[in-house]
Amino acid sequence: MLYSSTPAHEKRRLFRERLATGELLRFPGAFNPLSARLIEQKGFEGVYISGAVLSADLGLPDIGLTTLTEVAGRGQQIARMTDLPAILDADTGFGEPMNVARTIQTLEDAGLAGAHIEDQINPKRCGHLDGKAVVDEQTALKRIRAAVDARRDENFLIMARTDIAAVEGLSAAKDRAKALVEAGADAIFPEAMRSLEEFAAIREAVDVPILANMTEFGKSDLFSVDQLRDVGVNIVIWPVSLLRIAMGAAGRALDTLNEEGHLTSKLGEMQHRADLYDLIDYESYNHFDSGVFNFTIAKD
Repeated sequence: MLYSSTPAHEKRRLFRERLATGELLRFPGAFNPLSARLIEQKGFEGVYISGAVLSADLGLPDIGLTTLTEVAGRGQQIARMTDLPAILDADTGFGEPMNVARTIQTLEDAGLAGAHIEDQINPKRCGHLDGKAVVDEQTALKRIRAAVDARRDENFLIMARTDIAAVEGLSAAKDRAKALVEAGADAIFPEAMRSLEEFAAIREAVDVPILANMTEFGKSDLFSVDQLRDVGVNIVIWPVSLLRIAMGAAGRALDTLNEEGHLTSKLGEMQHRADLYDLIDYESYNHFDSGVFNFTIAKD
């Protein structure tokens, strides 16, 4: 009932233990707290919280317009709703190294299991758009060192994202990944890899977990979990997929309302009320007040 029964520090510990096994962990992107609970119900290993989703949720483009307060607040709402570990997209850390340090402690307090900090200039842009620019290596390393120095829970995952492959090529991405690991990064997120061979090259370059971003309509082909596992990827995210599917369905429903005047033809596509109540664990609230849950819902 209410929120997760697993404390944040325990989520982090269990996540780090599982990540250390080398298996591939699947982190679909949650676009709100309820979708995070659905991800858990469907048997996935973790929840990803995308900066692109958080900005889109506010009706804004993913170009660094969101604030730490907005991101941490929404991250907390999502993370507390599931027993799964949640990794959050912290963009460039919301400022200079001292701001990065504050970001990490704020996200720890919000109950996240980890976050990634990227090496784009601030303000950044979506990692799968052209025209990106990255900071110099020393600036990138200062961000990661600040993040590592600031954390209080050693199990909070500090992931370094690098966008340099799209700017300077794969060789530069390998070099930067190595430097980021030396600076203390627990994991590497090589953005906009174009092939399995590129993922394999990053895997060979570093001895920490690596993440694959399987976002639609981007630079990467949409590789399967098995393909990514075979080249040594440890975490795979689908950051915006559930939002895209939900918004696509919402658009089609509104078209139906315009055309037919009702949604009778869409009932089969909707989540049933009974399934929604099961997902939010409505019945458990009866333990506090039988007047809250005093009804039954037919499945048909």
